[in-house]
Amino acid sequence: MCPDCEDFARTVLLLGQLALYADMNGADLDFVEAVSPSLAASLPAPPASTEEA
Repeated sequence: MCPDCEDFARTVLLLGQLALYADMNGADLDFVEAVSPSLAASLPAPPASTEEA
């Protein structure tokens, strides 16, 4: 996997895990509110597709 693809996939995974955590009973919503904007802002541009049409 290319480095950009790996970074993109990892960041999307972290955002998804954070969303799941936010829906849990007892989740620290202050943590979610503090981390989610920074994590979303760090999301790199989607990697260019290497597939040919």
